[in-house]
Amino acid sequence: MFFDNVFGAPPPELAQVSDSSRQFSPLCPGAHRLDESEALDNLAMLAPPGAIERRAVLALALRALKPGAPLLALAPKDKGGGRIVSDLADLGCACVESAKRHHRICVAQAGGDRQSIEAAIRAGAPRLSETLGLWTQPGVFSWDRIDPGAALLADHLPEFSGRGADLGCGLGLLARRILRSPRVKTLVMVDIDRRAVDLCARNVEDSRAKCVWEDVRRLRKPEPLDFVVMNPPFHDAGHESKGLGIAFIARAAEFLRPGGVCWLVANRHLPYEAALEEKFRSVAPVAEAAGFKVIEAVK
Repeated sequence: MFFDNVFGAPPPELAQVSDSSRQFSPLCPGAHRLDESEALDNLAMLAPPGAIERRAVLALALRALKPGAPLLALAPKDKGGGRIVSDLADLGCACVESAKRHHRICVAQAGGDRQSIEAAIRAGAPRLSETLGLWTQPGVFSWDRIDPGAALLADHLPEFSGRGADLGCGLGLLARRILRSPRVKTLVMVDIDRRAVDLCARNVEDSRAKCVWEDVRRLRKPEPLDFVVMNPPFHDAGHESKGLGIAFIARAAEFLRPGGVCWLVANRHLPYEAALEEKFRSVAPVAEAAGFKVIEAVK
């Protein structure tokens, strides 16, 4: 059958999704919210790898679907696929499992135990972390720990002034550090994850800040900026991708005015210096620690 509703990007050879399907993944800017949906006729899902997030998303799907409506949930065997059957069983929902192309594929009919479903949804909901001092949620990047790269960058950032952007803002750790400077006029915080954007808006309560749910690669060009700060991702669809960080660098150069600065942190092995030297007139190392490097580039 063709599915009219989809979460994520199930491989097309494993799930038939209609061309006009509605997307529900928080990692797809503009997608519908699964937690606000009801009476769906069907849903095909590429289940997330994280255990808490995966159970919560499966529970949200069961709650959003009409009783008896088909749910197809799949994932690579090494990224949570082997746990989907037990996750659904814990939610009181039986399924039929098969395997193909290194994926586990589960087909179920919506139903299940309402108490278990609501408990899983609560477990995956936003919460205030006393450890982080931030609002966070399972599934968001570095949701249960301070990312050491971001921490290194935060420790070395200068006092900025003027208009800036935090590309890939996450929970807002860097934004909070940037906005300590009273000379910062505006800060645009951008992330591809709607949950991160929602959480960042709660963590960064400042009238100078604006949150945007968008893929940085597709972000509309703003007025020329004075500074850009970023901890660019280097995984795309679960696979390491140097091209993603290089795309962030290109966008940063495009957004900055002449003389504007870009501050970034990256894993030490990632060869971003060449991409920076193509787009910026000066590139300088600032710090290295724990396998990360901080770089300043001036346009």
